[in-house]
Amino acid sequence: MVGLNQRLAEEVTKLSAETAVKAAIEFLEKEKQKQQKEKRDYRLRNTKLLLKHFRSFVSHVEGANEKVKVTAHDYAEAMESLYTQELALESIKRSTQRTMVMVKFVQRMVSVYKAMCETSGQQEDLRRYRIIENMYISEEKMTAEEIAECEKIDVSTVYRNINEAAKTLSVLIFGVDGVELFG
Repeated sequence: MVGLNQRLAEEVTKLSAETAVKAAIEFLEKEKQKQQKEKRDYRLRNTKLLLKHFRSFVSHVEGANEKVKVTAHDYAEAMESLYTQELALESIKRSTQRTMVMVKFVQRMVSVYKAMCETSGQQEDLRRYRIIENMYISEEKMTAEEIAECEKIDVSTVYRNINEAAKTLSVLIFGVDGVELFG
């Protein structure tokens, strides 16, 4: 009888341990997914913030192109600010060098995005690029309503296209991390 009780106790202990390990693994997996979603969310938010404030960044550095020397340190600081939960827009604007780096970087990534859209052969991709260009990049800002009228689409489609374009731009801006999160 003692042997049976001992085996039963060992079996219960083994099952309890397996259940606890399973629960711990499930919890860790859910936490990892939650963290990845938060990471994706802040990167997408940062991309949208960069686009939204792009014109103010450009006006901040206008006329400074010839006078300001951008160092590797300025570049590193500007790029590091992208990877924070809260993109510090004022921090970027505080330094003309940092702002200049950010402007050039965003211009480069938007150019890459344009090339991607042109080579895709998809009219929808080209429209997404035009929407980003008109809404955030070009000197003459257009409203979502004006863009919708020009593109002969609904305003909700404009915003949906902005979201899709921002996802692709996030991949370009954040590189491999962006591919992992949006790919």
